[in-house]
Amino acid sequence: MTDRTKIWIAETMKELMKEKSVDRIRITELCEKAGIQRPTFYYHFKDKHDLIAWIFFQSAFQTDILDRQSAAEAMRQMKNELTFYKRAYADVSQNALWQYMLEFFSEQYEKKAMELLKTDSLDRGLTFGIRLYCYGCVGMTKEWALSDHITPAGTVVQMMFDSMPRNLHDIFFPENSR
Repeated sequence: MTDRTKIWIAETMKELMKEKSVDRIRITELCEKAGIQRPTFYYHFKDKHDLIAWIFFQSAFQTDILDRQSAAEAMRQMKNELTFYKRAYADVSQNALWQYMLEFFSEQYEKKAMELLKTDSLDRGLTFGIRLYCYGCVGMTKEWALSDHITPAGTVVQMMFDSMPRNLHDIFFPENSR
């Protein structure tokens, strides 16, 4: 029941985001449209930004960050829900979607690097490189989703992987070292 409720709230939020920006949507309005009480919303989410992040994470958790096809499929899905992502990206509050994306992808790359390097920690330089790469990828994903109407998702993913710093590329794709 809990997952169905969360999905229902998420679908309602997506519907509202077709009509207005995130900053103009109030929790009261969302609850009325979803037919739920405010405590139900707050049982599942701490605020509307947490809800937007949850919507994003539903597809992100299914994405293999090192697989071109998986990453391209996630980006195609993003284009399929373009209105949601346009509104979410336009939100520049302190809990904006891009910040959730940055943290999510940085953590995923750090975990994968530690696994591949068989270590419990990464040096500052490697962590910096991962965050820098993730900043770039999140920024380019946003730019692609909002304004690029011709470049296929697979091409964008390939360009991102090709732009990965050499030290990261050697860790994540040792069989294809440059």
